[in-house]
Amino acid sequence: MPSPTVTQISAPALVAGRHQAAWYHAGSGTRLVTPAEARSRVRETPPVVCDLVTTAQRLDAEPFPALDLLELFAFVRPARFVTPTPRGLAAALGLEPPARLEEMPGALVEAARALLAECAARGEGDRAAAATAWAMARAGWPWGPALLSVLGAPAGRVEGAAALRVWEGLPDWSDEGPEPPPGSQPIEAGEARRRLAEVVGEDAEARPEQADYASAASLAFAPRDEKDRPNLVLAQAGTGVGKTLGYLAPADVWAERNRGPVWISTFTRNLQHQIDRELDRFYPEPSAKAARVVVRKGRENYLCLLNLDEAVRALPARPQGTTALGLMARWAARSRDGDMVGGDFPGWLPHLLGRAPTLGLADRRGECVYSACPHYGKCFIERGVRRARRARFVIANHALVMIHAALGGDDGARPGHVVFDEGHHLFDAADSAFSAHLSGREAQDLRRWLIGAESGSRGGSGGGSRLRGLRRRIEDLLVADSEGNEALDELLRAAERLPGEGWLQRLAEGAPRGTAEAFLMQVRAQVYARTDDPEGPYGLEAEVRPALPGLLEAAEGLARALAALVAPMQLLEQRLAARLEEDAEHLDSDLRRRLEATARGLERRRLGQAAAWKAMLDDLADERPPEVVDWLAVERIEGRVVDLGFYRHWVDPTRPFAEAVLKPAQGALVTSATLTDRTGDPEQDWPAAERRSGAVHLDGKTVRADVPSPFDYAGRTRVFVIEDLGRDDAERVASAYRALFLAAGGGALGLFTAISRLRRVHARIARPLEDAGLALYAQHVDRLDVSSLVEIFRTEEDSCLLGTDAVRDGVDVPGRSLRLIVFDRVPWPRPTILHRARREAFGGRRYDDTLTRLKLTQAYGRLLRRQDDRGVFVLLDRKLPSRLQSAFPPDVAVQRLGLAEAVAETARFLAPGADQADPTSREAGQKSPTRRP
Repeated sequence: MPSPTVTQISAPALVAGRHQAAWYHAGSGTRLVTPAEARSRVRETPPVVCDLVTTAQRLDAEPFPALDLLELFAFVRPARFVTPTPRGLAAALGLEPPARLEEMPGALVEAARALLAECAARGEGDRAAAATAWAMARAGWPWGPALLSVLGAPAGRVEGAAALRVWEGLPDWSDEGPEPPPGSQPIEAGEARRRLAEVVGEDAEARPEQADYASAASLAFAPRDEKDRPNLVLAQAGTGVGKTLGYLAPADVWAERNRGPVWISTFTRNLQHQIDRELDRFYPEPSAKAARVVVRKGRENYLCLLNLDEAVRALPARPQGTTALGLMARWAARSRDGDMVGGDFPGWLPHLLGRAPTLGLADRRGECVYSACPHYGKCFIERGVRRARRARFVIANHALVMIHAALGGDDGARPGHVVFDEGHHLFDAADSAFSAHLSGREAQDLRRWLIGAESGSRGGSGGGSRLRGLRRRIEDLLVADSEGNEALDELLRAAERLPGEGWLQRLAEGAPRGTAEAFLMQVRAQVYARTDDPEGPYGLEAEVRPALPGLLEAAEGLARALAALVAPMQLLEQRLAARLEEDAEHLDSDLRRRLEATARGLERRRLGQAAAWKAMLDDLADERPPEVVDWLAVERIEGRVVDLGFYRHWVDPTRPFAEAVLKPAQGALVTSATLTDRTGDPEQDWPAAERRSGAVHLDGKTVRADVPSPFDYAGRTRVFVIEDLGRDDAERVASAYRALFLAAGGGALGLFTAISRLRRVHARIARPLEDAGLALYAQHVDRLDVSSLVEIFRTEEDSCLLGTDAVRDGVDVPGRSLRLIVFDRVPWPRPTILHRARREAFGGRRYDDTLTRLKLTQAYGRLLRRQDDRGVFVLLDRKLPSRLQSAFPPDVAVQRLGLAEAVAETARFLAPGADQADPTSREAGQKSPTRRP
């Protein structure tokens, strides 16, 4: 293959659309070709591409030899963001973004030249780059020769593994003594307002709603008067109020005065990093911010240096992994905190390189050996834990906060003051955190955590987790402890009864192995016996009771096997605790922490899994406990079984949430734009918010605050319900999406309540949109992760995106990038066994209405993120009941139109310059023939 240089890129370039491709060569310019012709050309000459995986997918080809610019960008600018498209690359490099498909291949060539020139300019300033490029080039990386031509070969002979030992250059973290407890000094509402004014600056526009919100939020930071009665504030703040700065202002005053941490909890990663950016206003000096602000996630989100080390050591046996590990090493050397899920790690890198050599390098099964690890002193996770102890702001997610509160964190700390942003997700987050799943996947995970890698299973070699068993992790902690070693032996023997590798295949063949697999076989039999559509594409559910005789017998056997797990686990915890007590004066701080962390890990697995599963099995022959819901399920993805088991959830998961999280806290603020039910009845709206946030389970008084949005929704938005469209007519639904997306000129988000419908619509509209110059992206079609798809949608303001709930929750896109939302049908809750129990407990049809209104409100609320945004919301379902129209602001008319009229109105309303052409937009928004009561 010809080697590109700084001045000359001799390789051709290729960009694939949905039904045609653009091929560029320096000697002949750009040609539009068919996918078949493009497939033929790439077999002859490896081209420059942007995102080889997506390019091959669009050409309906297997990945082929190519020079992927995303890989080059990841090498030259590690830990730097770029939207993974030709336009995104051009924008990141300061080049003119290409407008049309035929302009994109030439833009790739220019981007390649710019990146190589940047690398050349750095020269000796990045000595590690030459060594890493040398190792990657020797392993066959296509960009290796080009990089070496501009960097020069490294001095002396460099072995591949030595070049990638990036951990040797990372700084050590330093330990400090424990922080004193925070104070309890109150703050006044006026102080919160003044801090807010200081942060936004004198030149900012007046936002009285934001100051009112900050005053209300400050009440969550008052001193607690009684045990188990936190100061709880429920604050609903409409879009545009500026609630993030509104609660950060009083939180900052409290943290500064009392020298204690405030935990900020979110549901989405996007908001975590948005809050992190907002804190730049409070700590403009990077070093000060680094000392006071930390983003925390579960351990499985961070790069494990021991995993990276072992993957690098395995390279002589699998040199093809050098490219992936080289790019991982480049990132690790420059990462802020080693966060691989939503931090400075490119979300598209696992898409290109695979999960095993990227996300697979995290500690995903609790296998950390803590101070026994040779990289413990440089560990990203341990550095984050220590920073969090001294931080004033800890930005986390709902799941981590709940685990910390319920079981204690890495150091046993529990949040004292918490702000729950995206509070409308608390119910679902608690539902996940406090449930129990006796499934094949969960039980196999417990077996691996205990036994480790077994014969025939994948481990080491960079191919996944190290799969170290419990014995290898703790044997040095049990030296000369015969009782502890006997308990460990007994525990590992009991673990062999749990499902092993290949359990799903054995169940399909009717040949279960061991006690747990025998139980799962009976679960499978009962589910298939009691469901009507066993061959459908979706998961299957069945009632647990009355249980088949075979299920009860298998459950008794598994309950005995779990009892044999629980007892030695508890004894091991006691032996580790005894060593902490008996050897207190001889233990250094690292060994003490390791003993404590190991004991906590055993306790979590014992209580959260083994003991919880045994309790579920013991109840099988009796009536269901009234506070929980039990069911059996076979989980499937596109018709393929991926898991099955016995599931238990709380009917009201905010009950354990209130006990574990809210009651021990000093104060909590639960905030969202959609806390209440929005029926217009205060006797119904706020009680619904208190039920879904857990406030109903507290004895103290809850403060309610509702700050309306300052946005002119009636003037800046339109809501259309299409009256002449059959929602089950796939052709007409697809035609509606196409016509509306074209009328908006892009910037359109299509939301679906079923993946199958999303795919059918995508197949029908991709080509006409591309013909019109509009790029279309889709969750469950494109192989990129959701966060990357949303970033593409944000950056390319005329693109279109199709998605489900995950996209709806993750989209926070201001301006023209999002100006149209089309929902395929009324998003009623899925009628599951769990939903049925909650429907009965929480008000029947009214509960269904609440959930549906919330989804509509949350989707509609994405349209306006700034004062000058304009947006149209379209529902392709004439069956929207009038009682659900309160999901939209009261001054916004819901217009029921035919599709043709809605398309015309959408084009008119969103046309450039429509603001000036329609000065009476508020009145126009209220001339609907349909108004809510």
